[in-house]
Amino acid sequence: MRIVIAEDSVLLREGLTRLLADAGEEIVAAVGDADTARSVVDELEPDIVVMDVRMPPTHTDEGIRAALAIRRHHPQVAVLVLSQYVEQHYATELLAGDTAGVGYLLKDRVADVGDFIDAVRRVGGGGTALDPEVVSYLLARSRRKTPLERLTPRETEVLQLMAEGRSNGAIASELVVSDGAIEKHVSSIFAKLDLPPADTDHRRVLAVLRYLDA
Repeated sequence: MRIVIAEDSVLLREGLTRLLADAGEEIVAAVGDADTARSVVDELEPDIVVMDVRMPPTHTDEGIRAALAIRRHHPQVAVLVLSQYVEQHYATELLAGDTAGVGYLLKDRVADVGDFIDAVRRVGGGGTALDPEVVSYLLARSRRKTPLERLTPRETEVLQLMAEGRSNGAIASELVVSDGAIEKHVSSIFAKLDLPPADTDHRRVLAVLRYLDA
């Protein structure tokens, strides 16, 4: 496979390069920052990029953001992300779409050389390699209740009608209840969706957006 390695630690970058080269893979570039990695991928279109999450200049999320950009612009290029720990938001975004050719491993797990090389080859071949901690996080997230699950069936029905653009009066007519009853349901919906009164935000719009997002 033709591999690009993006890792700001010189020792780790050289170690990964030597490791994969000794395993018979072709390292077409080894770079130390995310912008250079993106440029190299644009130019060389490798089979896979092995990318550190935290890279210069801020050492926060440059690497993972570059990985997401590579997936968008070069979907045929596989991406294996290495991280110190699970970057929850970005892990979810990275794995939200097609997971073919995607990997997310914690650096602590890369100590087993054989397993690491297998993971690189699996991801480069269109498979998936996920760290057990990443899997645990995603499973926990999928089990986590959303605010919409707090609503009663009638409140959900009211919110659905709100999403159709109906006023409280129109909703009351549709459900054959009083306007006061709908006002109570709407107030309860706002409370359960954690939408307190605010001067700038329209709670009705925010409630509908949450409903549509779910």
